[in-house]
Amino acid sequence: MKIKNIYKKKKPVISFEIFPPNERYPIENIFETIDKLIELKPDFISVTYGAGGTTRGRTVEIASRIKNTHNTEVLAHLTCVGAKKIEIENILEELKKENIENVLALRGDFPKENESVEGDFRYASKLIQKIKAESDLCVGAAFYPEGHQETNDLLDLFYLREKVKEGTDFLISQIFFDNDYFYSFKEKCEKLGIDIPLVAGIIPVTNANQIKRITELCGSTIPLKFQKILNRYENNPEALKEAGIAYAVEQIIDLLSSGVSGIHIYTMNKVDVTKEIMRRIEKVKEYLEEVS
Repeated sequence: MKIKNIYKKKKPVISFEIFPPNERYPIENIFETIDKLIELKPDFISVTYGAGGTTRGRTVEIASRIKNTHNTEVLAHLTCVGAKKIEIENILEELKKENIENVLALRGDFPKENESVEGDFRYASKLIQKIKAESDLCVGAAFYPEGHQETNDLLDLFYLREKVKEGTDFLISQIFFDNDYFYSFKEKCEKLGIDIPLVAGIIPVTNANQIKRITELCGSTIPLKFQKILNRYENNPEALKEAGIAYAVEQIIDLLSSGVSGIHIYTMNKVDVTKEIMRRIEKVKEYLEEVS
């Protein structure tokens, strides 16, 4: 099923993101993780890959297993940094063969060791244009509630509108820790006439090193109340894990109560954390499904 139709049929939609292990680790590791995540009954699972397209082959293999073995809808990430048109065409053909109907079209991050990598696509909007011209895939794209680090708010909205014009069917947010950024961005989109589903991307922070990597990569603002949690529990891993789950749950319940189209949980392949979040939001989710 095309994911755009899932958003039309139900509310809220709860989805997960996973990432493939690198080439040094057996792929069976992630298969075990998927088996356990499927038990939580997400509406779909997205499968990412590394900077510059690393682990791309494993992404297709994993996405195929989710779709064809588990009969769960899947969203395969597709980035264009360093990619040639023929590479994209080949991947689209692979996805078609594996019965995969949905992609998340991204520019992607440059590999750290090769910042000058060349490709045929400068922006995600051009990748989306190519996908729509070459296939019948449902296409998701990313948005940044706090703005993209490499541009300004005005340009960021311009690029977003371009992605929507090229045929984007839904949008998933970058990580954020203050829901007001999401609500403010949603208002801007409404003023621009962007009326496709806006999905909130939430990550449960369960260790101190994780938050450092996140802020370096995407520049997410750390609200004062969350900073207090980090300061208080950074030397107590179990306490920080509990507090991180609680904070993510608070964010999710607030977003669900405000009528968000969906929640996309960046699981970091941690089944226990994801399971606990789903347990804590279960009654709220069930109630909203009943009244929607």
